[in-house]
Amino acid sequence: MKITSIETIPVLVPIRRDLAIRSALGGVHDRSPFLLVKVQTDAGLVGLGEVSCTPRWSGEDQVSAAHFIQTYYAPALVNRDPTRIDEITREVFPLVAGNTFTRAAVEMALWDLAGKAAGRPVYELLGGKIRDAVATKWSISGAAPAEATEIARRAKEQGFLAMKVKVGLGVDDDVARVSAVRAAIGPEIRLGVDANGGWSDPATAIGAIDRLRPLDIAFVEQPVPAGDPEEMAEVRRSAGLPILADESIYSLADARQLARASACDVFSIYVGKSGGIGPAREIATFARTQGIAATIGSNLELGVGAAAMLHLAVAHRGIDPDRYPCDIIGPLYYEDDILATPLSLGHGRAIPSDRPGLGVELDEAKVQKYRV
Repeated sequence: MKITSIETIPVLVPIRRDLAIRSALGGVHDRSPFLLVKVQTDAGLVGLGEVSCTPRWSGEDQVSAAHFIQTYYAPALVNRDPTRIDEITREVFPLVAGNTFTRAAVEMALWDLAGKAAGRPVYELLGGKIRDAVATKWSISGAAPAEATEIARRAKEQGFLAMKVKVGLGVDDDVARVSAVRAAIGPEIRLGVDANGGWSDPATAIGAIDRLRPLDIAFVEQPVPAGDPEEMAEVRRSAGLPILADESIYSLADARQLARASACDVFSIYVGKSGGIGPAREIATFARTQGIAATIGSNLELGVGAAAMLHLAVAHRGIDPDRYPCDIIGPLYYEDDILATPLSLGHGRAIPSDRPGLGVELDEAKVQKYRV
């Protein structure tokens, strides 16, 4: 099997207005541009990938992603065997520095093709399922307490047993929001907080955590800005709560720096952020050797990206969704789904398809509807 061409399709599916995410990253996450990738082959098989193109988060957009794929990756990939993923990762992807979400989309399409060619789901190519389903948690916007509690109530009604609340938007407001959510959902729901690096320094973070502690907080995600593992280590020493690294970890090198600094208890790993399923798997493997847990984070992927995350999560022992539920919930935030058959993401757990490859197919009519 040889690659014959690569097609890129920019789409924009609206986020539900009642679920738009306000966070310390600034502004409101109420729209998510994506670039769908189709890797065509001479065997008639098509591999699917997805680039997250929200510049505030990924640093990439639909124009840059399409340009790099068509100008650099496509010419180097044509006539190659798409199942030789390690070889392509080593020889082709270095043609463009950074742009990990763009690279991840092409790489997940190669995994999709490899699975389809073998007649096996991607999780089998990764070693096989070690769990049938992945526990997930709901993400609650950094909104006013009344709005946040309404989102939390609906998530509880949908069967979610774990949630996180966006904080880092002002300590007094943070405490009011989390207090209201805890009162609304009761003591049985696991509740964490996600600062997105919004507490400006360790002292602010430690003070905020001290005020939140009586609310039975299960974890604190990215309490201080990325870039200085020692600052997060200082928070960890004082917090007495599990600390998750998210914006601090993109690569295996980042993971090593965090481990050396004893900066966190958990890595929040993304297929997009790390540059693909393979690099994400390497980080999860490293985490396991260091006694650090791992979970799967999200920037509200559509169905193709969420499927890639889900296959990794069911197949890797370094990922521990029972202790730290994953964020494989992106498609639930959108007004519509572009998959012919939506992923199984309800009731606080995600279940992968057992069909070959990523197990997803696009609804071409929906793709055309949301094409931009």
